Amino acid sequence: MTRRPLGVLLASICLFLTADLRAQEPRTVGLAALASRDVAGAVTFEAAWTIIRDTHFDPGMNGVDWNAVKAELGPRAAAAKDPGELRAVIREMLGRLGQSHFAIIPGSGDSPSKMLSDMSGDPGIDVRLIEDSLVVTTVESGAQKVGVKPGWKVVALAGTPVTPLLTELPAGPRIRQVEAWRIAQERLRGPAGTTARVTFEDANGQSRDVVLERHIESGQPVTVGHLPTMFVRVDSERRPLSGGKAAGIIRFNVWMAAVDREFQKAMDSLRDTDGIVIDLRGNPGGLAAMLMGISGHFVSERKTLGTMKTRDTELRFVANPRLVSAAGQRVEPFAGPVAILVDAMTGSASECFAGGMQSIKRARVFGQVSMGQALPALFDKLPNGDVLIHAYGDFVAADGTRLEGRGVVPDETVPLTRESLAAGEDRTMEAALRWISRLR
Repeated sequence: MTRRPLGVLLASICLFLTADLRAQEPRTVGLAALASRDVAGAVTFEAAWTIIRDTHFDPGMNGVDWNAVKAELGPRAAAAKDPGELRAVIREMLGRLGQSHFAIIPGSGDSPSKMLSDMSGDPGIDVRLIEDSLVVTTVESGAQKVGVKPGWKVVALAGTPVTPLLTELPAGPRIRQVEAWRIAQERLRGPAGTTARVTFEDANGQSRDVVLERHIESGQPVTVGHLPTMFVRVDSERRPLSGGKAAGIIRFNVWMAAVDREFQKAMDSLRDTDGIVIDLRGNPGGLAAMLMGISGHFVSERKTLGTMKTRDTELRFVANPRLVSAAGQRVEPFAGPVAILVDAMTGSASECFAGGMQSIKRARVFGQVSMGQALPALFDKLPNGDVLIHAYGDFVAADGTRLEGRGVVPDETVPLTRESLAAGEDRTMEAALRWISRLR
């Protein structure tokens, strides 16, 4: 499994942004003259509450009495002593909806880039929650040099035991996975050039204390609105199969515009293979409009992948056939089998792509159930300068499947186990390659 961390914020929010937000600044909502750090908490709370009331795709507010929430939490917001307390109250309000893509990002002097500047260093490992343990899933060169291996269990981070942190995770298998990953990332990442001290239990049950160096992530830096800088990476390879066959494998870590041309070039180089594997494990989402272009590499006629439903309108996401190569030559969309790999950290736009392709029966999905966080979001600047991220629509796949809260359920579930990781196996990839080999 190839690791593709993005930073804590994006993976926690799992943004599903529509095309018109690519270069759009957050809208300033009311009381512009009061947009300062010392604006009354009541005014900012009222603005956030009103935005959600007026834009939420469900007039019934997902079964929540929104007026009662205001009556309960409004006085606490008015009494907040500092911006941190106010944000805590607003976050509690957002949490009452029980849905993804609702968040508050500090503004002004606490800009996201400044807030997360100390998270720029990548320790070279990624983890997943497996049977209530944090287990290393992938290891990159720096961590490999100090002996860390997939399948090792994380016992302590910077001297803090992991078990007590995991016992406080919320209920629900998917949200537990996301929160466990977030907790680990907050402690593993830090300023580039610094180190992270981690205690592991290796495959033989032996305790190992390791110091990991944090490095700047590789990839093309991109920014969207007020989100921190992200690093886009697209990788591809040709994998030989039995009988002289071959499969093409394409991986990318986030749905951003920079991916499109690199994906197209990868498809051009792999067009002659017997099948394509699209690895979306660990990909938390991004620009939803890209679904229509990427899916077009695999359909010969326009097909609807799904529909985004807002309170007043519907927007269909249509796969548009890609008939021209990166070099401008006429080509036919790839007609062979397509496998999509997902896991517990596959979210948002990645889920809509995988679920959409699955719903039109153009791809077979392998791996573990995805996040189940598939709502589209908007940015709104609040009177105090913070940015409110809020869902304004719902995504329903072409076959009527609603992905929010459910996730993409693989056609072939492949459990992630510590034993297989320790053995150096990627059983999800292996299952997809076997399927392609059988079909062709």
